[in-house]
Amino acid sequence: MPTLTPEHIDMLRQAVRGKVLLPADAGYDAARTIWNATVDRRPAVIVQCTGTADVIQAVNFARDRGLVLAVRGGGHNIAGSAICSDGLVIDMSANRVVHIDPHAKVAWVSPGALLADFDHEAQALGLATPLGINSTTGVAGLTLGGGFGWLTRQYGMTVDNLLGCEVVTADGARHWASADHEPDLFWALRGGGGNFGVVTLFQFQLHAVGPMITAGLLVFPAAEGKAVLQQYRTFAESAMPPELNVWVVLRKAPPLPFLPSSAHGTDVVVLAVFHNGDPDQADAAIAPLRQFGQTVGEHVGQMPYTAWQQAFDPLLTPGARNYWKSHNFSRLDDGAIDAMTDFALRLPSPHAEIFIGQVGGVANPVPPDATAYPHREARYVMNVHARWERSDEDAACIDWARAFFRATEPYATGSVYVNFLTEDETARLGAAYGPNYDRLARIKRQYDPDNLFRTNQNIAPAP
Repeated sequence: MPTLTPEHIDMLRQAVRGKVLLPADAGYDAARTIWNATVDRRPAVIVQCTGTADVIQAVNFARDRGLVLAVRGGGHNIAGSAICSDGLVIDMSANRVVHIDPHAKVAWVSPGALLADFDHEAQALGLATPLGINSTTGVAGLTLGGGFGWLTRQYGMTVDNLLGCEVVTADGARHWASADHEPDLFWALRGGGGNFGVVTLFQFQLHAVGPMITAGLLVFPAAEGKAVLQQYRTFAESAMPPELNVWVVLRKAPPLPFLPSSAHGTDVVVLAVFHNGDPDQADAAIAPLRQFGQTVGEHVGQMPYTAWQQAFDPLLTPGARNYWKSHNFSRLDDGAIDAMTDFALRLPSPHAEIFIGQVGGVANPVPPDATAYPHREARYVMNVHARWERSDEDAACIDWARAFFRATEPYATGSVYVNFLTEDETARLGAAYGPNYDRLARIKRQYDPDNLFRTNQNIAPAP
């Protein structure tokens, strides 16, 4: 590690407006703590940037002194890429401004904004864009990896709705990247992760959504899991309207008020349904799902879009230990369904779960080379959440996730959503970036030839 002298730190403090935190400073431990509690790293210095000028100074400081550099937005990434050991962290988490232009249907979003910040501002005007399912997720990291959510079948991936970015590259230069300005950089930012610089401003296209939508949960006992999933597959492959999205969660039932107490803690299969459209059409679209089996409980109806975006937050609170494994699927074969229902009966923790998210609809016909995010063949993203509380549970929970991953691998497409990769999955970079990797590597060589931005699912500069 390069040595940082008191003179170096004084120089940095004079160059930026934000706080510069060292390990002995108040606030340092809070600033290095992120969502996944298995990540425990100690940076040499954390710069809490107030804006683009601070970012430029911090990038130049790290580059000129040979420091490892990490960038923190929401701090939600499973691999812990927001924090590095011994190097410098650019902390953007306090930059949470969201500005909505309702006439142009455009949002301007700062890099520390969370989904909750975005939704709060946009929904005041009945607008939204496809962004995740957990309101504490950071907009920046989700977007740069591709991004999807409840609106994806209707309006595409998050990157399909990204109009432009302000980005600071490794040489400390500020760029505006869009379809008309530096289109190669803009292309790379739409799925290439944090490999190309620090994005200091995002511009998104918005759509009329809500503020009331139809959503909720249908909860079936695990004994009916296989039949439910097979019928779900048939339903999803039929003429399912793009304004409807249905995800599957296999887990132990939380103590939800609409479930009988006898069901709490039992193994269940949950259909999470979402409809952005006419309520009468929503009822008709959702009705077939109720025929999949005998539910143990149901809660579906009109609710604010912002409430639905926060519905899963209690299951994904920060501070727990987490390990994920993920596959993309173009179809749910019987073998995959058998593995899912089998492993869901052997959950290693009451907090562990398997979820299947639908990402089809209008996202599928987009050519794989239209954005850096290439996985347009995927209709489902499956993620196994191994989640637990104590370090002595690490081995059992991680082993279960890996075994499940192997059991479902023969039925998957071979591709993977880059934001779901854990730190130990560098061998899957080709699966994450797919046929776009070589072009990404060439753009990386242009904008970051020395690989300053490498604390991520890293794309090495092309030779």
